[in-house]
Amino acid sequence: MDPNRVLIFDTTLRDGEQSPGISLNATEKLEIAQQLARLGVDVIEAGFPIASPGDFEAVQAIARQVEGPVIAGLARANPADVDAAWSAVKDAARPRIHTFVSTSDIHIEHQMQNTREDVRGLARAAVAQARALCEDVEFSPMDATRSDVEFTAEIVKIAIDEGASTINIPDTVGYALPTEYAAFLTRLAELVPELRDVVVSTHCHDDLGLAVANSLAGVQAGARQVECAINGIGERAGNAALEEIVMLLQTRAADLGGLYTGIVTGELARASRLVSRLTGYAVQPNKAIVGRNAFAHESGIHQDGVLKERTTFEIMDATTVGLESSQLVLGKHSGRHALRQALEDLGYRVEGQTLNQAFKRFKEIADKKKQVTAMDLEALVTDELREETGFALESFDVGASSRRPPHASVEVRLPDGSLAQGSFTGDGPVDAVFHAINAATGLDARLREFRVDAVTGGQDALGEVSVVLELDGRSAAGQGVSTDIIEAAGRAYVRALTHVLAKVASGAAPVKPETVEMPAVAP
Repeated sequence: MDPNRVLIFDTTLRDGEQSPGISLNATEKLEIAQQLARLGVDVIEAGFPIASPGDFEAVQAIARQVEGPVIAGLARANPADVDAAWSAVKDAARPRIHTFVSTSDIHIEHQMQNTREDVRGLARAAVAQARALCEDVEFSPMDATRSDVEFTAEIVKIAIDEGASTINIPDTVGYALPTEYAAFLTRLAELVPELRDVVVSTHCHDDLGLAVANSLAGVQAGARQVECAINGIGERAGNAALEEIVMLLQTRAADLGGLYTGIVTGELARASRLVSRLTGYAVQPNKAIVGRNAFAHESGIHQDGVLKERTTFEIMDATTVGLESSQLVLGKHSGRHALRQALEDLGYRVEGQTLNQAFKRFKEIADKKKQVTAMDLEALVTDELREETGFALESFDVGASSRRPPHASVEVRLPDGSLAQGSFTGDGPVDAVFHAINAATGLDARLREFRVDAVTGGQDALGEVSVVLELDGRSAAGQGVSTDIIEAAGRAYVRALTHVLAKVASGAAPVKPETVEMPAVAP
């Protein structure tokens, strides 16, 4: 491998999905994975197969259907986890098992309630088992940066001796400073000369806002794989943001010794929008690279400079990351063939009844909007073409007045195909619709979060609503898109209801609203 090539290991679908409130189904995970493949990531960590039957099925579907990247499954250092990971990824053209065990004394004593000798045995057995099944094995000493470096070196050497070809050094709780992280990797390389024969990886969390800085420090210290996530989502404060590390390496390549990635940067903005839309996690306006304000200039001095010469205040071109994709692609007179071609240009292949469904929805939107952009089509596809079995909003009727509380009546299709009706009042029309849906379904879901965004600008913009519901201590998100905000809100609510009910039915552990959702274990 070219020594300047930095591999991008995307963990959006594993660490990213462990964010509180995110609950992606298999279809949504597959859609994100296909976009990650178009983006050109080297490795997709598709999930944690032992975690649930749904996670296993999603990882297996990605392994079977997504071409290009390595497909990895995560496994704790125990036989059942490793077997499950292999069963899920074995059909991939390029499968990987990623196994891990903690090396910090605080984890060994308090979380694992084991000894260092136990950890030596667990690491040896897990990597040996994984290597017997799969040629590509990655090993992580969890909480490495809070571990004794000499002990971590012992465990890393054991993993390499047993056949691990990638060694990942996680800053699991986002504690390290960039200088400390680089020094840790440098010392490991001194203690374990065999590290020069494998790929060294970084996995840095953002608890102190240093995930990207630590990842860069690791790369400068010799790491050639970076584990990151779209929009930086992940446990607690999240992971290193993929788009930031990629554009950092590209923009400052000359000052970083010519380091580069294989990422198709023009797909970054679309990947960001897709992940935001399906997870319900908004991208903050001032987010680097993909935020709404990333290339906006309010100051008169800045505007004047950019008009005269873009590079006066912009170090990157917006088109480089795909932020030009809101251009007009279709009009209301466009036909079925034009829609199919436009969707294929965006990476979506639709035929038959699926195309008919998309075309019907497109015409409804086109009749209400003067211009239909690529971003509108992305929103339409992710909203309409997901194959879900659950609740669906069939119709709604809302009466609102300043003289009396708003009243809503809804018709909801239940998972068994039957129709149920419900009516209720609320503090506003959207609140009334939500209460009416609860009445129709007989479920007492509680709204925890509600957000409305415009897909594009203008009075006729599509509205995108995201909600997070709680039911029996479980929470899940749902999204809906429409030119009518009330309709979008209703769509989002019934989808969130479907997701949270699935969590309740699966027996997922309830989470108290005032606590932060933590994984069972994760690097």
